Amino acid sequence: MNSRFPLAVSTWGDEELDAMKKVIDSGIFTMGKNVNDFEQSFSKFIDSEYCVMVNSGSSANLLMIAALFFKKEKPLQRGDEVIVPAVSWSTSYFPLQQYGLKLRFVDIDIESLNFDLEQLEAAITPKTKLILAVNLLGNPNDFKTINEIIYGTDIILLEDNCESLGAIFQEKYAGTYGLMGSFSTFFSHHISTMEGGLIVTDNKEIYHILLTLRAHGWTRNLPHINEIVGEKSKDAFDESFRFVLPGYNVRPLELEGAIGLEQLKKLPSLISERRKNGINFQKSMEGHPDLMIQKEIGQSSWFGFSIVIRQSSSIARSQLNDRLLKLGFETRPIVSGDFSRKEVMKYFHFEVPFQMKNAEYIDNKGLFVGNHHFPMNEAIEKISQIKF
Repeated sequence: MNSRFPLAVSTWGDEELDAMKKVIDSGIFTMGKNVNDFEQSFSKFIDSEYCVMVNSGSSANLLMIAALFFKKEKPLQRGDEVIVPAVSWSTSYFPLQQYGLKLRFVDIDIESLNFDLEQLEAAITPKTKLILAVNLLGNPNDFKTINEIIYGTDIILLEDNCESLGAIFQEKYAGTYGLMGSFSTFFSHHISTMEGGLIVTDNKEIYHILLTLRAHGWTRNLPHINEIVGEKSKDAFDESFRFVLPGYNVRPLELEGAIGLEQLKKLPSLISERRKNGINFQKSMEGHPDLMIQKEIGQSSWFGFSIVIRQSSSIARSQLNDRLLKLGFETRPIVSGDFSRKEVMKYFHFEVPFQMKNAEYIDNKGLFVGNHHFPMNEAIEKISQIKF
């Protein structure tokens, strides 16, 4: 689709192309030094102790859930209850189904598009083992309130931060509030390594589990002294095909690690420009008679611009979408809309304890358009001037 205002554009320059050429010239394409260096640089940037790169944000979510089944104290087991927001991407939910967990869906706040915090608190039962917080479209959750809600419990908090790299809540990066946080470096995200994802954690045991799960469930990538087998054999042959966990092969490529190193250098300026557009968008859309936008919590990294038809307006989303398409915008629903209504849910064990009127509303009345790392004055002006 050739749109005047696309959802995503490239953030690459000569630096990324040169980095790829160096990898190609080296002849080493499988996971190696570039991936390791990117992991180290990313963990330093995000202020997390450990980082593991994988082949996608979806795989990052998968390994986050899997890791909790293999910790020594087994904090998560099949049948356990997990609270999730009604709106997120499909692969936020699929690992939960694949590991036999029961989902309890909670409505979103109509303004922030993140957890309805009152419903979240009310949804917790003695069986709740995990809360998966999703920071939607660049906007961090209110982690102060979430931590107050789970204070004194054994409930684990995880973050799907795939859409919100660089978002900040109370001087701390989103993605670092939970036991683990996932990130995506797919083409349409804040930085791009073609495909790619990352998991961060401060827990050494989880870090070692992630290293094992990422590559075949073997010990080869573990340090000599580790939290999985204690001490590895000094004979590399003995450790070459030693399988200790039921893992995957979700390793990234050296090309992706090399690109990531260059993209990370640009990330502060990429986020800064997106935030400038976000400020402009908020000012331009303030008081619009028919349309409302996402309320910023903390400092959003403004993945995209959500547009929701006000309840007082009589216009249909199809009218809004047609108008945007004619103006040259590429559009999408707000992520999944209400995921509990998707056909795939017939394979899930789940419940909806309360009415989710806001998720249902944006399912019918919301959409989003792209934000980028360069000024979008013309696009924002066109949206603000839409009248019905």
